[in-house]
Amino acid sequence: MPRKNRLPRHLLVIRTSAMGDVAMLPHALRAFREVYPDVKITVATKALFHPFFEGLDVEFLDIDTKGAHHGIRGALRFAREAADRGVDAVADTHNVLRSKIIRMALWLRGLPAAAIRKGRMAKRRRLNGGVKSAAPLKHTVVRYCDVLRRLGFDFPDPAPARKKSRPNPMGEKQGIWVGFAPFSAQKGKTYPEALSEEAIRLLSERFDRVFIHGGGGAEADFAHRMEGCLANVTALNGKVRLGDEMNLISNLDCVVTMDSLVMHMASLVATPIVSVWGATHPALGFLGYGFGPEGVLQLDMDCRPCSVYGKKPCKWGDYRCITGVTPQMILDRVEKIVAEK
Repeated sequence: MPRKNRLPRHLLVIRTSAMGDVAMLPHALRAFREVYPDVKITVATKALFHPFFEGLDVEFLDIDTKGAHHGIRGALRFAREAADRGVDAVADTHNVLRSKIIRMALWLRGLPAAAIRKGRMAKRRRLNGGVKSAAPLKHTVVRYCDVLRRLGFDFPDPAPARKKSRPNPMGEKQGIWVGFAPFSAQKGKTYPEALSEEAIRLLSERFDRVFIHGGGGAEADFAHRMEGCLANVTALNGKVRLGDEMNLISNLDCVVTMDSLVMHMASLVATPIVSVWGATHPALGFLGYGFGPEGVLQLDMDCRPCSVYGKKPCKWGDYRCITGVTPQMILDRVEKIVAEK
């Protein structure tokens, strides 16, 4: 808590990775800003992630984790830079070694600090079918809010984001446009390639344009191959940067995602989703903020969720939790979401 009950006036809010987790932070800052518009916020993150915070009236102190701020010395250097900015409190929404060093260095300078409580034990208890009879765990966005509250601030949980007009980087929209984001860093959260091909074919036959979201390498190769096969399919890799990708998502009618970044980007711009879940589970607190169960596609299996973050190999070897969600199931749910919208 702040000393002598004086609320901080300049917060350093730390979250450097992963992209999906960073993309959840703006929801918490939006709720905070609505009650405390005069408190200065400096977000410590990577320069790539700035578009997530558009319209929030925050400043940035970028962390170069592979260069100037690498290792212990780099973290201490970053703490000095933050102190020179005049921050007077630290909200550590990451709570990893680097952020702990920064937080401790600033605490030793007399700054109050608070860190996220991730609820790891509660999440572990929900693995292997443990979510069936239990209420959903606290959402990550609410955990971010709690960090700020432990610094003495009092504000409600954020409402879902509202739809706002954004420019369309793909030109004038005609008809129904959907996005498809089958990729993830973990196999247990990635829709298999053969099923993805079929899903894209079905979506392209039903809707006017389909956009494939993804990164480079094999993801880009797959997306460009599908673009070459289907006239109304567009691979986004190499065509848009992060900010324009968010603008495009805002103009889509629905996005099919995994438990991955694009789900959280859609949440920020209030675009409906159909989210496919495999090894992980939305009840662990990672569903796109503001979304309800109507967009969730998952199988009820005793072995899932087997992992909090999707890193654990499938004990059966075939990832049946995700391959059992068929392309037709995806199309049917997208049609339902679009019709309701």
